[in-house]
Amino acid sequence: MQVFVTGGSGFVGGHLIEALARHHHDVRALARSDKAADQVRAYGAAAVRGELGSVTPEMLIGADAVIHAAAYVEEWGTREQFWQGNVVGTRNMLEAAHAAGVRRFIHVGTEAALFAGQDLINVDESAPYPSQHRYLYSETKAEAERLVLQANAPEFATLSIRPRFVWGPRDNSVLPSILKMAKAGNFAWIGGGAARTSTTHVANLVHALELALTRGEGGRAYFVADDGERTLREFMSAMAATAGVDLGTRVVPKALARVLARVVESTWRLFGVRRQPPLTRFAAEMMSATVTVDTSRARRELGYAPVITVDDGLAAMRTT
Repeated sequence: MQVFVTGGSGFVGGHLIEALARHHHDVRALARSDKAADQVRAYGAAAVRGELGSVTPEMLIGADAVIHAAAYVEEWGTREQFWQGNVVGTRNMLEAAHAAGVRRFIHVGTEAALFAGQDLINVDESAPYPSQHRYLYSETKAEAERLVLQANAPEFATLSIRPRFVWGPRDNSVLPSILKMAKAGNFAWIGGGAARTSTTHVANLVHALELALTRGEGGRAYFVADDGERTLREFMSAMAATAGVDLGTRVVPKALARVLARVVESTWRLFGVRRQPPLTRFAAEMMSATVTVDTSRARRELGYAPVITVDDGLAAMRTT
């Protein structure tokens, strides 16, 4: 199968290209820079130079499927950055893929599209988007997913795969941020780290994306995750331990952390500070809420089951 990948130089995209190439798919990947082009080639894809907003149907001719893993994944930024990266980029990819005759469009979504500060306990795909969003990332990922699912048509199947808390080797976001805070002496457990979470090893997410190339019903979203659930303290401590770092025992009450995050964000916006604040509402609220997902639909309709356990994934990180 010929597969076109966006976000191929990133954490998820890199693992995805490696798996697709290993399974004998013909992979092309969008690359916005020379560095990104070199990276996707190293993973096993042919590089196609361009940006999300400038992809044309001609660039996608011959592709059987698009896997759209690119996104603006940040805690902080302007509305324009989030909207262009997540909504406009997705819309353009959908339009180009449809015009090129691509038969399947698979979007890498997120449970954050449903999150507005509340607990999400064993949530499934029937849960609605919030009537009011609190974070630009959640708002724009929800809007992007809406566009994807609404674009479904008889000759153009569109699906969204929703992982929760993606982790694994070459993570360039969550674990590095945690380690940086810990080494600077700034890490604390919000609410004691007692909130529970589902997690998704990157190999399990990639497996689900590969399954979606031929399985699943167009117009549907699918939650995927590792087996079981854990407290944030249990899981994040184990992740940090793979790098030889102890996250300590300092605790900040949940209510205090959320108030502080609102104050800090308001101050940053009042003075037009561009750099990311030391504490954001999204981080404070996501790290103090229980978020667990029900993967029954993916198991039933995609044939999904994890290909690696949490224990084995952690063990592999300790040996690399």
